[in-house]
Amino acid sequence: MLNLYLNFASYLGLAVLLLLVGTILFEISTTKVKEFKLIGQKNTTAALSLGGKILGLAIVLGAAAEYSLDLVDMAIWGVIGIISQIIVFLIAELITIRFSISKAIEEDNRAVGVMLFTLSLSIGWIVAKCLSY
Repeated sequence: MLNLYLNFASYLGLAVLLLLVGTILFEISTTKVKEFKLIGQKNTTAALSLGGKILGLAIVLGAAAEYSLDLVDMAIWGVIGIISQIIVFLIAELITIRFSISKAIEEDNRAVGVMLFTLSLSIGWIVAKCLSY
């Protein structure tokens, strides 16, 4: 019975660690703005953007835990999920050349915030479904 609890704690610990690492990597690699700072200034768009990233990553990490064979497998697929999320976000920045996502976040353009939130959730869902084997 103790093994069951240790297994749960191991998977949970790894998932939380990967979520923290993924969030930090997102923050330093995808936007030119500091979303945590803007959230502290009550910027709703920054909260939507960062919240969507975190929730998208959580979906991916949940799938990695569910479908993995062991902790190493979960870590591998978790990292792949994090990298996939970041790449898609960077592509979105390139595709939206009509406006700067970073500038829209700074200006608290909530329409862009909702789009970013939805994009992050959508990509998280797709990546999570691709992890099943």
